[in-house]
Amino acid sequence: MNAATLTPPRTLSVGKSLRIESIDLLRGIVMVIMALDHVRDYFHADAFLYNPVNLEKTNVTLFFTRWVTHFCAPVFVFLAGTSAFMVGSRKGKKELSAFLLKRGLWLIVLEFTVINFAWFFNIHFSLIALTVIWALAFGMIALSIFIHLPFKLIVTLGIILVAGHNALDGIHVSGEGADALAWSLLHEQGGFVFPFTFVFVGYPIIPWTGVMLLGYCFGTFYQSSFDAERRKKILLYMGSGAIVLFILLRLVNIYGDPNPWSVQRNGVVTFLSFMNVTKYPPSLLYILITLGPALVFLAISENYKGKLSQALISLGRVPMFYYIAHLYLIHIIAVVAALATGYTFSDMTFTTWVTDSPALKGYGFSLGVTYLVWIGVVLALYPLCKWYDTYKLNHREYWWLSYL
Repeated sequence: MNAATLTPPRTLSVGKSLRIESIDLLRGIVMVIMALDHVRDYFHADAFLYNPVNLEKTNVTLFFTRWVTHFCAPVFVFLAGTSAFMVGSRKGKKELSAFLLKRGLWLIVLEFTVINFAWFFNIHFSLIALTVIWALAFGMIALSIFIHLPFKLIVTLGIILVAGHNALDGIHVSGEGADALAWSLLHEQGGFVFPFTFVFVGYPIIPWTGVMLLGYCFGTFYQSSFDAERRKKILLYMGSGAIVLFILLRLVNIYGDPNPWSVQRNGVVTFLSFMNVTKYPPSLLYILITLGPALVFLAISENYKGKLSQALISLGRVPMFYYIAHLYLIHIIAVVAALATGYTFSDMTFTTWVTDSPALKGYGFSLGVTYLVWIGVVLALYPLCKWYDTYKLNHREYWWLSYL
């Protein structure tokens, strides 16, 4: 037996809690990347003109500025499932089920109120967008039920939901009736008028629930009895296998994504077409090419050290706090930028999605400025998140901290 076999993943132990630092590190990285996407929404001039993955108008830098953020939502949801497994291994399924149900309902309340206001600054709440927190919330509610099933059945359900949902791509339900709303919640983006608001379903729940279930099952690899060297090999094989499967399925170009790639005006744009997978809802290929590299990263990062890694780990331990704080900070800075460039506060108050606002046509900055704002946002958030992380670690007796 070699030394590596005896080396467990780096962990943080507080009371009865045990956290895997490589998981927090990965979560911290995707949270930093996530801020780039949201800063781009509020600051980049071209965001108000066209979609960054529009192959007729985009360039390589802008395309991958958007594409790299594809990792955020699936990793976020997947690792939420993994964290749930770890909580359950300490507290048992009954207590975990109750916690997941309550936290899922709490996240829905946050999505409709605190997070909605952060996005739009609209006190009338005339637009409700069901996005990643909605998907995370419903996944937790579903998981609170599914954890009582046999483990193999949970794995099977997760695979079916992730790999099979693209078979439903040809099904469409038109109109604004209950059937259309139900299908939109399940599998297809849509918008619906209610008496006092407009609800936009951005994250249909079928594939995201599958990702949550698979993340929960993935937690078994981090049980204390699991051999570290064996886990590393399995994660490398799983991650590499997902990437290879993505390439094979994409080359065949028949199943796995509703938008097949095609030969473009040159080789570079053809490659962009090949990589341009569908996020809404997340296709099988989208999930393979995001979670595959994520698993490889987890395999090679179990014992990462250094100040930068520790800073990212601190962010990764307070994901919901960071998420809410970064939305408010970005939007507030955007208001200042708008006022400084001749726009009004009301122009940064939205009744439609940010980049669809007609009031902001002509507003915005270069991609370079957008990157600088992104870096500034992350640096500004770090001390606050570090303080909150320390506060949580030192006040485990406060039950409500586990909900933020």
